[in-house]
Amino acid sequence: MKLRVINPNTTASMTAAIGAAAGAVAAPGTVIDAVQPSFGAPSIEGHHDDVWAAAGVAEQVRAGERDGAAGYVIACFGDPGLHAARELATGPVIGIAEAAFHCASLLATGFSVVTTLTRTCVIAEHLVLQYGFERRCRGIHGTDLAVLELDDPASNAYARIRDCAAEALVRDRSGAIVLGCAGMADLCRRLQRELGVPVIDGVAAAVKLAESLVHLGLGTSKRGDYALPLPKVYAGLAAPWSPL
Repeated sequence: MKLRVINPNTTASMTAAIGAAAGAVAAPGTVIDAVQPSFGAPSIEGHHDDVWAAAGVAEQVRAGERDGAAGYVIACFGDPGLHAARELATGPVIGIAEAAFHCASLLATGFSVVTTLTRTCVIAEHLVLQYGFERRCRGIHGTDLAVLELDDPASNAYARIRDCAAEALVRDRSGAIVLGCAGMADLCRRLQRELGVPVIDGVAAAVKLAESLVHLGLGTSKRGDYALPLPKVYAGLAAPWSPL
């Protein structure tokens, strides 16, 4: 089985780290194809970045359909382009935020999200409401770490995330932590040991969910709103992505 894991930003080092995190949990026989768009932002930290990221996700799903991908993971906590990707794909498409919320709700009656910039918390709040987890998510907390600071030792990222999570567990009376950025995937196990609660990395959760659906022979419904896009010619910059 080939799973295409899409980093919707254009930072190659983050794509490699996400691919490694996905490969660490993949089952024998699962090939992780970690990719990024050919255009877009180096990090996704707002609505404007998100729009370009969604287009980049669509680009990579179209390519994955040609390359025989059995399923897809969108490795950004905003789940950019999720619904458009499901229109394009025959196999399952899993966003890491949706996957993490589902898994956290199976492990605790309430969970808290710890993410990067505080300005992005509203994006996570919108997803909580869209996916119907408002009764389980007890708080969304920003560390005010920029996404690219996660790889910078001078940022003291691990300690800042750990301290924010510890405070969130007390303040929200939560039983689990969801990490709100794909770039935090490599911190998950250490945080779980130190915090003493389940810590859910959406990349790992999405990979296992995608594998399970493929093994069950289940793909994205092609009836209704997830049917293939209607054929038409797009104009200007979008012309190469016309659904013909």
